[in-house]
Amino acid sequence: MAASGESLVEFLDVMRRLRAECEWKRSQTHRSLARYLLEESHETLEAIDSGDPDHLREELGDLLLQVYFHAVIAEESGDFTIDDVAAGITEKMRRRNPHVFGTEREGAMTPAEVNELWESVKATEKQRDAVTDGIPPGLPALLYADKVLDRLARAGAPVTVAASSDLGERLLALVAEAHDDGVDPEQALRDAVRRRLG
Repeated sequence: MAASGESLVEFLDVMRRLRAECEWKRSQTHRSLARYLLEESHETLEAIDSGDPDHLREELGDLLLQVYFHAVIAEESGDFTIDDVAAGITEKMRRRNPHVFGTEREGAMTPAEVNELWESVKATEKQRDAVTDGIPPGLPALLYADKVLDRLARAGAPVTVAASSDLGERLLALVAEAHDDGVDPEQALRDAVRRRLG
């Protein structure tokens, strides 16, 4: 087995060489690769749902390919490197997890308390003009609704959904119910569909 990090360095060299010597890979941009990032994300979700660790390992590799591909493109233009990406996310994890990395540990915390702490630290970092700033509107509808409801609740403006004959309002009411129960509506629906398929 390779030493920790050795394979990541080797993969970076592979991606740099592919960018230099493969016409298709050299022609790609962040924008042209966006669809593949989305596709690989969905394939990774499928692998998680399958429960097959080998399938998940493979799909995580394909997702990692997208991260390295974008980083090598950015490196060529002088925007940032893969080291910058790793340093940025490392610093963010340290900052957003003061219960682990802070000088004053919070002691034992429940997952809900950890999530609240994360959101609190994140809110101080992000100055938003609107409650929905930072929520990509292209998210799947159930996930988008859940995130918007969560943001509204955190802003002190929870949504009350009245009984309605409108299908969209009824769906929103179900998302609100799931949110209140701590259930991920997107995953719940995926699981229900999978059960139907047998």
